[in-house]
Amino acid sequence: MTSTNAFREEVRGWLEDNCPASMRTPMVADEHPGGGRRAKYKNADTKLWMDRCAERGYTVPSWPKEYGGAGLNKDEVVVLQQEMQRINARPALVGMGLSMIGPALLEYGTDVQKQEHLPKIARGDIWWCQGYSEPGSGSDLASLRTSAVEDGDDFIVNGQKIWTSGADNADWMFCLVRTDFDAPKHDGISFVLFDMTTPGITVKPILLISGYSPFCETFFDNVRVPKSNLVHELNKGWTVGKRLLQHERSMIGGIGGGQKTTSIEEYALQYVGTDANGKVADPVLRNQILAHRMSDKAFGLTMRRSVEESATGAAPGAVSSMFKYYGTEQNKGKYELLLNVLGTQSLGWQGDTFKEDELGTTRAWLRSKANSIEGGTSEVQLNILAKRVLGLPD
Repeated sequence: MTSTNAFREEVRGWLEDNCPASMRTPMVADEHPGGGRRAKYKNADTKLWMDRCAERGYTVPSWPKEYGGAGLNKDEVVVLQQEMQRINARPALVGMGLSMIGPALLEYGTDVQKQEHLPKIARGDIWWCQGYSEPGSGSDLASLRTSAVEDGDDFIVNGQKIWTSGADNADWMFCLVRTDFDAPKHDGISFVLFDMTTPGITVKPILLISGYSPFCETFFDNVRVPKSNLVHELNKGWTVGKRLLQHERSMIGGIGGGQKTTSIEEYALQYVGTDANGKVADPVLRNQILAHRMSDKAFGLTMRRSVEESATGAAPGAVSSMFKYYGTEQNKGKYELLLNVLGTQSLGWQGDTFKEDELGTTRAWLRSKANSIEGGTSEVQLNILAKRVLGLPD
């Protein structure tokens, strides 16, 4: 038996013994395993599954063991993913800690910062939020104005961030601030971390038309941030910020996760019906579903290649913009197809005449539009690809 096969058998046995039955069912909206100091678990198995995976290092399997990972190589990571998909296991932990600030700290953090933050991220002890966008600085992020002035061993931070997802429940924030107003806009930015309980921080949720508030405004009024929380060099935060955006874009572009969900084909058979050969009755819809499946397969293989490359230490680079653009457009196309399949049952917002999954599909379709804006709009991603991949002038 090869070492890979032996590892597969080991993982398979561990999963069978440790993954609770309820964690092998489709993810429920209010059971996402984000962790953090203020986390509340509607399903106790969510916390149990998180703790078991964290103890094994499986929440961040490719991270070094000293930081809470399992130290797996790229082949072992793929095996673990395949075995979790085989039993339809839910992700044990999600959030910006795993997919954004964690990888950035592995690359740019000091030894003290890594020891302080990475094990807590791996265990789900801390929930992170991102302080990037400002009212006047979105796609042109480098124009940000939130200031950080040196004062002894601290920075004094003043300003405002907007669209800070989950800030009302976050424990820590990673944040871009301006530390030199005289330097070119990309050169006077620093990257800092701070505890959200620090005096002077005010968070106000932004109420959406759906009644749900995932986004917040965050205000800083003379907030003291220790200089020890500066990541990388003073005034060189744009380097860290860009790299973290690459991780974010790869994360957003990889929407869908590894769990099994009801396929477009299954919905089509249910809502559109079949022809004499047992195929979806509408031939045009059949072709659209097939084209979407082929694109999904190709995108999935490309994502897998990137995961394997990143396991060797390679950074995402400009390919993250491709993932972000194509992944979000593919996701929007999926929900457009689903709405076509559901017909008039896709028009509901609430009420007993609509099933829960029908209402969920409509809301997911609306949410998919935001994916092409957050993390850099689709237009911004195309500009990046034009310049960095095709070599076109500004």
